[in-house]
Amino acid sequence: MKIPPITARASRSAGRPAVALGVALALVAMNAIQATAAPAPASPENAITRAVEPTGEVPGGFASWKDLVATQEKLVKAADRVTAAVRTQGDTGFAGIVAAPENRELRVYWKGDTPERIDDLVGRLRRDVPVSVLPAAYSARELESEMNRLGRTSGGAITSIAPNVDGSGLTVSGAAYGLTRSKVADSAVPVTVEAGVTPTPASRWDDAAPWLGGAAWRTTGTGRGCSTGFAVTAGGASWMLSAAHCGSIGQTATDPTGQVIGPIAYANTSRDVMLIRASTAGRVYNNNPGTVSPEFSNPVVGTSASYVGMWLCTSGAYSGTICLCQVKMTNVTIYLAESVLYGLALLENPTRKNVAGQGDSGGPVETPEPSGTTQQYAVGVISLIDTSAQVPCTGYVLNGRVCSWRLYYAPWSNATTAFPGIAIATG
Repeated sequence: MKIPPITARASRSAGRPAVALGVALALVAMNAIQATAAPAPASPENAITRAVEPTGEVPGGFASWKDLVATQEKLVKAADRVTAAVRTQGDTGFAGIVAAPENRELRVYWKGDTPERIDDLVGRLRRDVPVSVLPAAYSARELESEMNRLGRTSGGAITSIAPNVDGSGLTVSGAAYGLTRSKVADSAVPVTVEAGVTPTPASRWDDAAPWLGGAAWRTTGTGRGCSTGFAVTAGGASWMLSAAHCGSIGQTATDPTGQVIGPIAYANTSRDVMLIRASTAGRVYNNNPGTVSPEFSNPVVGTSASYVGMWLCTSGAYSGTICLCQVKMTNVTIYLAESVLYGLALLENPTRKNVAGQGDSGGPVETPEPSGTTQQYAVGVISLIDTSAQVPCTGYVLNGRVCSWRLYYAPWSNATTAFPGIAIATG
């Protein structure tokens, strides 16, 4: 496999804010933060594996997290079949899909009459999961077209824009409500304007080859800290997936102790994903925030698409593993001071506690395989946090960081779009 031409990211001045107006790239200046000493890392062969079990009440009245993700997995598989049918047939009436495990149903939104073959597919899916087909005012194609137009004409007033999954219109954010509202006044579809929204680990801190996801890393020269995402393969080689804004092509990635991980070889800034050339293993760290010892990691067994309504976990190297966070939007476009990011998903912690913070960029967004919650599906990598939704940080580094209950992540589809032919490395 030949990796296609990739856009290199220009180096930034270390003192310049990466993002204006409150959406922050989830990286951190590591030279300003001290972490606790770490024990020697365990190799993947003798790594500890444990179930990923969140604390707190499980949504939807489920008896356990395992029961919720089992229902969610069925809904996601059904949603994948609908998505595949739409993609192959080019259906213009499709608006969106919600996987709602707490309601035990899949919702498909459609403008106009559904084609007979979609009706047939839904009928087959209903043998396994409840599926509702609901009317939509606009199709996904119509909303995406209007999104692109408003983005071009907003003059920087818009910081994020996304289609409503039910096809009712668009949701736009900006620092100043009045200005943003005026820039979308001529929209051809209804627009909701949200004001103000802009977009010390142990082995995580001192990992070793083969490198795992959810570990801390930094770039030589800048000292900025991020997290590793997922091990992938491409062109017969092994790579580590992370966030493109964490560094530039040609820089070297190291762990915080200075051990070399490998060179940053490819980066796609518009999808916010990068590949680090490195010896990797298909596992991710998942010990709870604040737990220094014992740490544990989990094997990755595949990938999952992102749908509104899904309940996921994040596992940045700084905040640790945080579950029971819900996808609120997909196909979000973010306008930064230096670039535009496409295809992101919005994830929120409904308890208004930390979902991720600075230093967690590039870290895993995942969902457990439900049979034992000891294996993980790769969903995406952490990209941005919303600094208008700041909360106290969790994890290993509590001081000197900004954390939030709302984040944006680059889904697995961004990685495959940026780097055709890559595959997840399983553990």
